[in-house]
Amino acid sequence: VDIDVIANRLREMAFLNKGLKIILIEEKTGEEQVFHYEGGIASYVEFLNSNKVAMFEKPIYMEKTVDGMLIEIAMQYTDAYAESVLSFANNINTHNGGTHLTGFRNAITRVLNDYARKNNILKDSESNLTGDDVREGLTAIVSVKLGNPEFEGQTKEKLGNQEAMTAVQDVVKDKFTEWLEFNPKISKTIIEKTLQAQRAREAARKARELT
Repeated sequence: VDIDVIANRLREMAFLNKGLKIILIEEKTGEEQVFHYEGGIASYVEFLNSNKVAMFEKPIYMEKTVDGMLIEIAMQYTDAYAESVLSFANNINTHNGGTHLTGFRNAITRVLNDYARKNNILKDSESNLTGDDVREGLTAIVSVKLGNPEFEGQTKEKLGNQEAMTAVQDVVKDKFTEWLEFNPKISKTIIEKTLQAQRAREAARKARELT
C-alpha cells in the first residue's frame, strides 16, 4: 500500500467536506497525519497555490443550494500562466470534467467580459476575451453534491447532469459579479491579466500566419 496515495485521497476528502477530521496512522512507524480544514475547498485552493504568488489574499468562495444540489466553488488568480481547475461530483474527482465544469467555464468567461465592457476596460473595437484568456493563472475547485448523479463511462470521470450546468452558471454569474463589484481594484488587475493573455495569443497567431 502506497501511504502517499492514501494520504492524498484523505486530504482531498477533508478539503471537500469542511470540518471533517480524518486521522491517518501508519502503524509500522507510528506516524500520524491529521487532515482537517475548516475552510474547506477555499483552503484547498490555498494549498494548491502554496508555491505560487496569488493576486489577492483570500480565495473567492461561493456556496449555494439549488433544488437540493449543493454547489461550492473556490477560485483564486495567480501570476502563473497555466490553469489549475479541479472538478468534483459527490466527492468523486471528475478528471474529464462534465456539465458542472462547463457551466463554471462559461460563466466566468461571460462575467469577466461583461465587467470589462461595462467598465470600459475592453473597448468596443476589441474582441471578447476567450475562455483560455480568462483561465490563465486561475486555480479553482468546482464541487457539486447531488442526489442522482449521472456519470459518463465506467470510471465516473465525467458528470452528465444538465441541471448541474445551469445551476453552476447561475451561482457563478450572481456571486462572481457581486465580488467583482465589491473589489474594483483587484477586479481591474484580473482583467489586465486576461487582456495580456489575449494580446499574447493574438501576437502568437499573427507570428504563425507570417511564418
